[in-house]
Amino acid sequence: MEKLKLHSPDFTQANIAKLAELFPNCVTEIKDELGKMKDEMGGENSSLSLQPSSLRYAIDFDLLKQELSTSIVEGPQERYQLNWPGKREALLTANAPIAKTLRPCREESVNFDTTQNLYIEGDNLDALKLLQETYLGKVKMIYIDPPYNTGNDFIYEDDFAENCEAYFERSNQKDEVGNRLVANNESNGRFHSDWLSMMYSRLKLARNLLQDDGVIFISIDDNEQANLKRLCDEVFGEDNFAGCFLWLLPRGINAGLIARAHEYILCYTKDSFGISHFNRLNSEIEYSVERCNKKIDERHPASPITFPAGIKYEGIDKTISGTIEGSERIEIDGDLVFSNGFLAQPVTLTAGWTMKNMILSWLAGNEIVDTKGQKIVDFFFKENGKLYSKKEMTTLSVKSVLKDLPDTQKARQEIQELLGNQDIFSYPKTKELLQVLGKLSTNENDIILDFFSGSATTAHAVMQLNAEDGGSRKFIMVQLPEVCPVTSEAYKAGYKTIAEIGKERIRRAGQKIKAELGRLKDEKGGENSSLNLQLSSLDTGFRVLKVDNSNMKDVYYTPDKLMQGDLDQFTDNIRDDSTPEDLLFQVLLDWGVDLTLPITMERMSGKDEGGRLKDGQKAELGWLKDEKGGGNSSSSLHPSSFRKEFQVFFVDDNALAACFDEDITEAFVKELAARHPMRVVFRDAGFASDSVKINIEQIFKLISPTTEIKTL
Repeated sequence: MEKLKLHSPDFTQANIAKLAELFPNCVTEIKDELGKMKDEMGGENSSLSLQPSSLRYAIDFDLLKQELSTSIVEGPQERYQLNWPGKREALLTANAPIAKTLRPCREESVNFDTTQNLYIEGDNLDALKLLQETYLGKVKMIYIDPPYNTGNDFIYEDDFAENCEAYFERSNQKDEVGNRLVANNESNGRFHSDWLSMMYSRLKLARNLLQDDGVIFISIDDNEQANLKRLCDEVFGEDNFAGCFLWLLPRGINAGLIARAHEYILCYTKDSFGISHFNRLNSEIEYSVERCNKKIDERHPASPITFPAGIKYEGIDKTISGTIEGSERIEIDGDLVFSNGFLAQPVTLTAGWTMKNMILSWLAGNEIVDTKGQKIVDFFFKENGKLYSKKEMTTLSVKSVLKDLPDTQKARQEIQELLGNQDIFSYPKTKELLQVLGKLSTNENDIILDFFSGSATTAHAVMQLNAEDGGSRKFIMVQLPEVCPVTSEAYKAGYKTIAEIGKERIRRAGQKIKAELGRLKDEKGGENSSLNLQLSSLDTGFRVLKVDNSNMKDVYYTPDKLMQGDLDQFTDNIRDDSTPEDLLFQVLLDWGVDLTLPITMERMSGKDEGGRLKDGQKAELGWLKDEKGGGNSSSSLHPSSFRKEFQVFFVDDNALAACFDEDITEAFVKELAARHPMRVVFRDAGFASDSVKINIEQIFKLISPTTEIKTL
């Protein structure tokens, strides 16, 4: 419900509206005086930061002058670019560091220790930054379904009005759930600038994660399609625009002057030279047969090729001499003699060959593939005496119109089947659409990312696709824990946030897919080895990681602000509420180690040097001996045999070893070094003495010289 204005009319805005009717191209968006003041004060003024949006509509007077002039009006230098208020701040925000981490949540995960899938709960801008080290250049496909800026949705409100250092410090504070979302509705003009700023920083970071042959698909409608196209041209490059799909919606949306019966899916590649084709949508191999010569011209100059006897021939026995006339003329040196389905004798043919180098290589006995990697399986003559090629069509240019795919109504029915109510999530995408995009652009071991994951349709599609073709694609879903309104069907069904809906859908979809695969196996008698392997290897689990404040105390990031009375914080810079597994995942992020690698925990012990136990340990051992009557042989052992156990995490066997315990001894370090881990990390304040800390590098240099050592 809109509030009363309670002020006199704003004639300036009314005049702008009148001019907009005559000259819509002259209307732009600018920051008002409040916005300028916010920028000048570095975003630190709390009273200003509470004020509403600082964008307003204005007139570009240089353009208006040009509209009213018959000659060129002097003004700013013209250039081709997409610009809007907040663009530079959005770029600053994309590049600024954050002091956050991903905190593991075992209780909400499925098969935490073995799965290779991730569900990241938190702001996707933070998540994309945290993934930069680990997944740089490793993602094959990104699909996102961002807010369409319809006036009824939400966008992320990113705080741009501060420098990198201020942003870095602020990012160490934990945000309230969902407080980054603001309505970008009709009442505030549904500003394009706010939406573009939100998308710009995220797309810049997303591009870094793509492989050279990676692709990104972005769903959008008419509200921002034109702006998104220009934005992606800038971020990914115009040459990397693969095309725009139209997803037909048979029912359409009967609103407005033209009923909308489609949505757009923009497709960009990371590098147009890195990807030359999409995969075929079906698994059956088709063949194409094409003639090997064209009209003789500059592109296809006449040149001779000598063919040996024995090349296949389709037709009745015959002999052709002289010239094969027509627009694609062939000169015959000798005779073309065909007998019993083969060329009977060698012959030289001069023509405008289209594949001369391939023909010569094939005649030399080599295997031939075209620029798309498709195999040329044969060359043969037809009855007209002309040479043809037969090629495996393993790739195909996909049509831009995606039809015969279910629409959102089918997706709602799927939500109904899985979660019991189709109104739990609004406007879900169909998993069939995502499966088509996955089939086109990915192979069996690729990583697929969706950082506006919503109801997790993408994760559902990835699991379904793997179940159908035996692949082992991995997904990374990112979703803000956007709060469900208390009046919503989702809240009534027990879901407090959108992230809870997505996680539950993946759980139930995984169970359903495995059950269907199990039924198929039973129908085939249970003996089908490929189905047995497929069922046992199908990964329907996911590790839940939550964007959270760093495990390190503030002093770790801003030591210069430490007061004299707080010097004790230097002795241990790790937060008291951080668990060893929390620390492990922050180490994985910082070191760029895959977040889905298997993790095992072992207890290792090291004999204390020379029997020198701490007083507390001696007392404890003495009390135990006395309690057992002093005669207990195991408790009567000399203190030098006392062994303390240390908790050690091993990631992917020996890719990384991490121990965050205290009182680490040289004996334990020697035992750990004997395992020859690639990397090892300890707590900086975790060593039994300074001498142990000093000697660690020397110990590893002697026992495991290739191990990289770090502390936190």
